[in-house]
Amino acid sequence: MNTAPDVLCIGAMLWDVIGHSPDRHRPGADVEGRIQQSPGGVACNIALALARRSLRPAMLSAVGLDAPGQALTAEAARRGVETAFLLRDGVEATDLYLAIEDGDGLVAAVAATRALQAAGARILAPLIDGRLGSSTQPWTGPVVIDGNLTADTLAEIATTPTLAKADLRIVAVSPSKAERLRPLLSMPRATLYLNRAEANAIAGRDCPSAASAAEAITALGALRVLVTDGAAPMADALQGHDTLTCPAAKVAIRRITGAGDNFVAAHLAAELIGTERASALARASKAASDHVSGKDPT
Repeated sequence: MNTAPDVLCIGAMLWDVIGHSPDRHRPGADVEGRIQQSPGGVACNIALALARRSLRPAMLSAVGLDAPGQALTAEAARRGVETAFLLRDGVEATDLYLAIEDGDGLVAAVAATRALQAAGARILAPLIDGRLGSSTQPWTGPVVIDGNLTADTLAEIATTPTLAKADLRIVAVSPSKAERLRPLLSMPRATLYLNRAEANAIAGRDCPSAASAAEAITALGALRVLVTDGAAPMADALQGHDTLTCPAAKVAIRRITGAGDNFVAAHLAAELIGTERASALARASKAASDHVSGKDPT
């Protein structure tokens, strides 16, 4: 690379295979619809969305040496994502995410992330060996971390000096994995992105709104928490400041997978150019609703 990346994205990089039908999907039903395959994974989706906003993101993940891995790496690079720092040891096949969506949202999904799980903290090597940083010269820019990482890897991120000065953007991926993020809550420069179900899982109780959920997580020690809540208003809670809320646009659902990732990318991109909190939240809301409605990504 001739220049350093603008943002590091650490986490899942895989193929998304998404089946979507506009009608409600009943268990066992065989319905007409469309099936699409594209590069995916939370961290990779965010990297791709940042690249569309003229930023230079780099991926830290594990991708197989198989044909799907070769194709995935080439396609991500073609779309503007730096792939030179990927771990590609050929131990596992390239990861895959399979989902079914209907007009109401996500019906079911299965994530096969064996390559990422097997790699563990080895994907962090470029931050340690000098390629992107070291313990004496830590990375100081923005870093996106997704909750698909193993609990051990997330715990290492919470204590490693190589990320102690980074602008951390931590993204939950599901309620079942959200509690893995607990070691990161007290990191002094961390912003968490959650939906209300994920926030409830961390808080250990049912919060009735995005605002109350975000404040519940800051009460646990998090500096800043953004929470989305489907079609209900979203919130941005920051220690020592008023909690902001923003309505979600009412749009017809044409796709769900990746909406939260576009929210994170738009919010981060806005803040990197100095956009103030309320406007950054509004931009993120619009990016998510545009994605859900099927508009071309920007």
